[in-house]
Amino acid sequence: MIYISAVGMLSALGNDMATTAENLARNEAPGMRPDSGWLLHGKPCWTGRVDAALPDIPPALAAHRSRNNQLLLAALQQIQPQVSEAIETYGHDRVAIVLGTSTSGLNEADSQVAVCAEGYHYYQQELGDPSRFLASYLRLSGPAYTLSTACSSSARAIVSGKRLIECGLADVAIVGGADTLSRMPINGFDSLESLSAERCAPFSKQRSGISIGEGAALMLLTKTPHEVAISGVGESSDAWHMSAPHPAGEGAIRAIEMALKQAKLAAGALGYINLHGTATRLNDKIEAEVVSKIFGETIPCSSTKHLTGHTLGAAGICEAALCWLILTQSVALPPQDFTLSGQDDTLAACGLLLQARPLAGSAVMTNSFAFGGNNTCLILEKHDG
Repeated sequence: MIYISAVGMLSALGNDMATTAENLARNEAPGMRPDSGWLLHGKPCWTGRVDAALPDIPPALAAHRSRNNQLLLAALQQIQPQVSEAIETYGHDRVAIVLGTSTSGLNEADSQVAVCAEGYHYYQQELGDPSRFLASYLRLSGPAYTLSTACSSSARAIVSGKRLIECGLADVAIVGGADTLSRMPINGFDSLESLSAERCAPFSKQRSGISIGEGAALMLLTKTPHEVAISGVGESSDAWHMSAPHPAGEGAIRAIEMALKQAKLAAGALGYINLHGTATRLNDKIEAEVVSKIFGETIPCSSTKHLTGHTLGAAGICEAALCWLILTQSVALPPQDFTLSGQDDTLAACGLLLQARPLAGSAVMTNSFAFGGNNTCLILEKHDG
């Protein structure tokens, strides 16, 4: 069994785990607000911003200077004592780093190349840079790589870190991801008519697309028993369409069933499902049908993207971190927010939470269903002693 020994996170929901837990309990996100300057032609949108003062990248690592890596460094500082202890215990070559991202330092490339600024280096936007940066910063020589599978990137990073430990290539793994607000993905989703002009409203009647957010989260994985274990993981590929899910949700179903089987849990044993729930018309429709088919209406579920925005490559780890808070801090299950628009009653009934309630049980699942049909499901389970 692989356990989570430490978690650090910052997003529109909070700048650390304590404030994130407080705001999650209140169903409020200070960083979610109308934003300007991202879309062409002055079009409005909402974004999820991190408002924290971020740490500076050391001068010796100037080639890695990007907001993306600053977010990672801020998340690392929250778990630095546990990371330092792991390095001292196991050695610099036995600590793995696996991260996920979609944009890396793309915003720096956009702004600096536009004005032909000096000091820009391709390292800043290269997708492998986040893991190289953390490995260099911590002076680690174990496995270190970055995954980029769109919105499932950091969820897959968790799975990969788990497997590195299980097959003996590392004793502990730092896993997670980060993504930063950037013009290219925001305009890209707008060109697909998948970006909402208002705060996103998953599973609502008038949902019109996503709100993009920025954020980062890291977890330290270990074989040493801790309060929460990753008891089941599931992965699949639709091989159906570049941006649309399979119309019958076949890949998502396979990933969920794989995670349940590995965790040795019946469908009814889950206490909560954190839905991918992007607030696009098609994603919410297919996910509701998949969850209804497997679980009926028995398992409380909700999407938390109205609180963080869609953090793209960081979405999987950020939502897993929220599940960890629910399991360890007795945070109430977050309800779906229908204040802007009522619930879409044409969707399959799937147990959407309409009001907060305590977690019943010891296991929760979080879904990440990405472009290209990259599906990842994680089951986190609390172990008392």
